[in-house]
Amino acid sequence: MHAESHALAPAEVRLYGIRHHGPGSALAIRRVLNTQRPDVVLIEGPREADAIAGLAGDPTMRPPITMLGYEVAHPDNAVFHPYASFSPEWVALRWAVDADVPVRFIDLALTNTLAAWPSEVQARLSDVEQRPLDPLGELASAAGYDDAERWWEDVVEHRDGTSLFEAVAEAMAVLREAYDPDLVPGDPMERRREAQMRAGIRTALKDGFTRVAVVCGAWHVPALVNASDAKQARSDTALLRGMPTTKVAITWVPWTHRRLAAATGYGAGVTSPGWYHHLFTHPGNDTIARWFTEAARVLRAADYGASAADVVEATRLATSLAALRGRPLAGLIEANDAARAVLGDGTDVPMRLLSNELIVGTLIGQVPAHTPMVPLARNLALEQKRVRLKPEAAPRALELDLRKPLDLARSRLLHRLSVLRVPWGREVDGRRSVGTFRETWQLCWEPELEVRLIESSALGTTVETAAAAALSQQATSAATLAELTHAVEQCLTADLAAALPGIVQLVGDRAALDLDVARLMAAVPALARTVRYGDVRGTDAQALGDVLASMVMRVAAGLVPACLSLDDNSAGAMALHLNDMQAALSLLVGGSDLVGLFHGALAEVAERDLVHASLQGRATRVLSDAGRLPAEQVAARVSRALSRGTVASDGAAFVEGFLGGSGTVLVHDADLLGMLDGWLATLDASSFVETLPLLRRTFGTFDVAERRQIGERVRSGIAPAAALGVNALDPERVAAGLHTIAQLLGAPQ
Repeated sequence: MHAESHALAPAEVRLYGIRHHGPGSALAIRRVLNTQRPDVVLIEGPREADAIAGLAGDPTMRPPITMLGYEVAHPDNAVFHPYASFSPEWVALRWAVDADVPVRFIDLALTNTLAAWPSEVQARLSDVEQRPLDPLGELASAAGYDDAERWWEDVVEHRDGTSLFEAVAEAMAVLREAYDPDLVPGDPMERRREAQMRAGIRTALKDGFTRVAVVCGAWHVPALVNASDAKQARSDTALLRGMPTTKVAITWVPWTHRRLAAATGYGAGVTSPGWYHHLFTHPGNDTIARWFTEAARVLRAADYGASAADVVEATRLATSLAALRGRPLAGLIEANDAARAVLGDGTDVPMRLLSNELIVGTLIGQVPAHTPMVPLARNLALEQKRVRLKPEAAPRALELDLRKPLDLARSRLLHRLSVLRVPWGREVDGRRSVGTFRETWQLCWEPELEVRLIESSALGTTVETAAAAALSQQATSAATLAELTHAVEQCLTADLAAALPGIVQLVGDRAALDLDVARLMAAVPALARTVRYGDVRGTDAQALGDVLASMVMRVAAGLVPACLSLDDNSAGAMALHLNDMQAALSLLVGGSDLVGLFHGALAEVAERDLVHASLQGRATRVLSDAGRLPAEQVAARVSRALSRGTVASDGAAFVEGFLGGSGTVLVHDADLLGMLDGWLATLDASSFVETLPLLRRTFGTFDVAERRQIGERVRSGIAPAAALGVNALDPERVAAGLHTIAQLLGAPQ
């Protein structure tokens, strides 16, 4: 989709209107530049890009990459200009660099576009633009297509020649007249952009260039034809005068095919960058055959059957479909239909794999080592090389054994980046319970993480110093004690010894003043993990021992009052604290005194009358599992909670707290199961209806296998109702119970 304008005398200025990220445009640009042999190439892009254009010729530069421009004072105010191998602007840039031809970028400078504009301009920028949102879609609709991508493939990707430049320029001129006869007057930024591009053309002519090639979006071509007009030049000068400015920086960073996809939110993206990359790198009659060869390779790697005969058959089917549909060549739709029928046996499961691996793709770009970077980004690159971890766009799992020096170094780097909010890796929950020395990470490098690095660059020039500074700042502004103790844990996992003393002091000061037992309990687990795992990582966590002991003693002293007169929701939250506290203290080596203090407080909780029944049940279960209560005492407490003198709802709450989301104890303890079964048999109809929702909630948290085993044990008579002194089932009471259940289920009587 390229359009060539009339030459602007006295020099030859040719305007090539392209589609951003269009492989057909890219191939055509290469052809016309080889034919025209211009003495300067002008490209739509921020003017600051001139300073880094030369890096495009470095042999280590590999698309997809992006220009990253950002405001120095506010790095989060940033803009990306991505290029793929099939981006016409990238092809033009590489042609100019390889041919030793000057190249200039002629769009508005970032120093203007990233600056703060007056409120009235901002208000106009937020208005709906008068030009069509999708010029290609309008042209496709006029041609009778309901899919712009399909139309583009037919008229550009599958055809040769440069006459399309003229045709598309003419089509865009008609569109602009229809939708915006005054050259987009409602969009002040668009008007300034085109004024700046015209100024760039005039500057090139003034500098003596006689064969000028301009590569820009097709929409802008009609607006640039009259660049040499004197009246237009005066108007442009006035329009560009007085624009706000700010200090900016620009560099190259790696990009990914996935980020080029339209679904990622990039406005000029394409839905199938992997497919377009294939069209650009393998033009010709064997494009489809090569595509299915690659598809078969991907499927075989995932253990799907895909033979050479399948490749041949899929190629034939795609070609036949294109002929039946009146298309010049098979496109992505035909390729997908053929792949689904032949390689996928009519199912979509293999197609999801092909979509991820081929149609979108997982390719990540690469920039030269001497590309301008902030010191923090450069240090990260060195660290990645040191620990032999290469950024990749495709997610992958990483298993670490912290007893190995390399894995320990990798773990520290990933934890430090997490502190900096650069989540290259996300630790998989629950793996540490498998072993002290194990960690599992899910790695995936996103280009936006480059911006996070720039934002953090003010904190330090290395990942270690920046992470230590960030953690100290987070600790100083922490709202709760739990956040502080989590920061301590991060100090240990990230090996940030420099930040540890100050944060430990903050923990001690905050703990000494905090009177809320629940907040103290929430802070204990992270502190206990830090003390336990400090030695594993070769760090000294002993300074935390006194702080942890003080917090546990204060929890033990205040636990009973904190558990009195709680409602259902508060009791549920406190039960979680009890679980976490028990799990945390069980990690401590030589922490029997602290565990004993906690268990002594739990024993009081289990006996107090004003304590919520679910907390009594939970305290009883914790003491039982820890071996602090003999089996006969546990049985007595359960029996008392399920006796006739206890309100049915309290008995159900005790059961919920005692079982704690796991039915294992009922599977293996026939006496306990018998007590529960017998208690249910003694309930009258109203009590049964009252307690049923709570019991259903309790049993609903059990695994399916646990529920099945419990049902089988009751059905087989292993846990008879005789446990509560009932020798046999009463037929009348059974009938009443069945009648009540039938009413609840709405079953016919």
